[in-house]
Amino acid sequence: MGVLARASVDDLEQHWMREGEGVDYAFLRPPETGLVMTQGRADGTGQRFNLGEMTVTRCAVRLSDGMIGHAYVKGRDRRHAELAAAFDALLQTSSAGEDIQARVIRPLADKFDRAREARSRKAAATKVDFYTMVRGEDTA
Repeated sequence: MGVLARASVDDLEQHWMREGEGVDYAFLRPPETGLVMTQGRADGTGQRFNLGEMTVTRCAVRLSDGMIGHAYVKGRDRRHAELAAAFDALLQTSSAGEDIQARVIRPLADKFDRAREARSRKAAATKVDFYTMVRGEDTA
């Protein structure tokens, strides 16, 4: 589900045109937008504190075969939540689940991994190593 939530709506639309053709679904919960409270931890390990609110959109769909899919995505993109929920439902079917995993989820996950590695390389290139030098007047 995380891969679908992080994917761009354009990527999901492209995959839906190929994989979702002929798939019928009905809304159990049409896309709706609301707020969630995000929490943080000081130093990543300390006490939790409320960081702030974040806009999310959720959706639930039922395929014609009865499988149900849910999605929560950040932001207000209703189509993104709808497509993510539809793919979530397809992932649960025995007929299409493995195909969706191989042709949609894995390629999107690989794309995210490549982007993360590129950001890491860019950040590593700007890393500064501080060290102590012996100054001339400190010799004795």
